[in-house]
Amino acid sequence: MVTKDIKYVGVNDRDIDLFEGQFVVPEGMAYNSYVIIDEKIAVMDTVDRKFGDEWLSNIKSVLGDRTPDYLIVQHMEPDHSANIAIFAKAYPEAVIVSSDRAFKMMQNYFETDFSDRRVIVKEGDTLSLGKHTLSFIAAPMVHWPEVIMTYDSFDKVLFSADGFGKFGAMDADEDWACEARRYYFGIVGKFGAQVQNVLKKAAGLDIEIICPLHGPVLKENLGYYLDLYNTWSSYGVETEGVAIFYTSVYGNTKKAVGLLADELKKTGCPKVAVTDLARDDMAEAVEDAFRYGRIILATTTYNGEIFPFMRTFIQELTERGYRNRKIGLMENGSWMPVAAKTMKKMFESSKGITFTDTVVTIHSAVKSENTDRIKALAKEICE
Repeated sequence: MVTKDIKYVGVNDRDIDLFEGQFVVPEGMAYNSYVIIDEKIAVMDTVDRKFGDEWLSNIKSVLGDRTPDYLIVQHMEPDHSANIAIFAKAYPEAVIVSSDRAFKMMQNYFETDFSDRRVIVKEGDTLSLGKHTLSFIAAPMVHWPEVIMTYDSFDKVLFSADGFGKFGAMDADEDWACEARRYYFGIVGKFGAQVQNVLKKAAGLDIEIICPLHGPVLKENLGYYLDLYNTWSSYGVETEGVAIFYTSVYGNTKKAVGLLADELKKTGCPKVAVTDLARDDMAEAVEDAFRYGRIILATTTYNGEIFPFMRTFIQELTERGYRNRKIGLMENGSWMPVAAKTMKKMFESSKGITFTDTVVTIHSAVKSENTDRIKALAKEICE
């Protein structure tokens, strides 16, 4: 139960291996749906296709003999919209409420836009259920173009679509920020400006509860979650320290990274995080790159450019609008090291990126001549 009138009817997916076909989710996923019970009844979003029967059973269990008057569709991604047609068949008198763009997407998914039983809403429109009045907030590109959020002024609840969501089933016992951060930068991160627009709208609302489409209902210390979202969407620095990301073929670059990490700690760097891009989770690496304000990239020259995992990693950052960071570079090459030059070039279109003057260049194996450069890089990145 969210409030006396708002009931949770979502489901947990503990069988999923990859969310959106790419993100490892060891603690599963939650597909959230809610029912607002008033003079009229509104169901907020559906769930993933695999759980249609369970979801309808959950609705039935909280409504008893009553039936929904509305299905409000905030987001058309299939993990939230796949059961619209099943709902429409189960409740033929119910009206579907969504944005104009969403109904166009429904035509693509279901070969109908429900023109005989729909209400199109836009920014500022309202829907009265009785004592509960719902106001609709346009949230385009957070993170699809059709998205709306919904505010219930009676219970002071913001239904935030995919905003404030996280990886993990509802019964997952884990820190919210870690998996919410990985979720945000993996899925929403490119659209920081759009998230900032929604946060400005939210600032004008009296919000006591946030109900996202993934992860737990947020009821306490909302300032903590709002502040994190503001930091993430403004590309600010969340954690002071340095994150090192590396690839290594025969262990020599790895050895240099170890020496660098030790030097960073000696300089008094508050935190040093080290990620092996070939072995550690790529989404967690992306998360850390946005979390810290200073990073070091270390890789080998490979096929005349850089090692594939490093290339993929930098592409993951730049396509998400990576900016406002200080970057140090370390390269290794047996006869023609070009990795530093290649990496630097990949950030040409990124805003607010500065590079350290010191670049560490290793020729095959780490030697005594590299030590001073490693110390200099540690000192400069920590200044």
